[in-house]
Amino acid sequence: MWHKAHSLSVDIHRLSEKIRARGNSGFISQLRRAAESIPANIAEGTCRGSDLDFAKFVQVALASSSEVDSHLQYAVDTGLISTAAFNEQKPELLEVRRMLIGLLKKLDPSRFKPAAT
Repeated sequence: MWHKAHSLSVDIHRLSEKIRARGNSGFISQLRRAAESIPANIAEGTCRGSDLDFAKFVQVALASSSEVDSHLQYAVDTGLISTAAFNEQKPELLEVRRMLIGLLKKLDPSRFKPAAT
């Protein structure tokens, strides 16, 4: 999973290089940091002492993937990237998100119990 998340981060970095830097440097930096956070949190979490500790880092990685998704949607809506570029990245991002959710369910199933009615 780390390899897919790392690949996504590299692809997001390359995509961000196509965004005009003038007036967008803050956005580009934020997008890159969010993308880089996904594999970094997976890596850091693997060195933790328990599955619950690891799950916390996986949760942060999942949150960062949501941030990347939001930034990419903003970039499309404001014309910073093309719809085609967005559509090219979206499946990879969704795959990483599905993998993170699956891992999180395995590590901490209590987070996914249905609410009592």
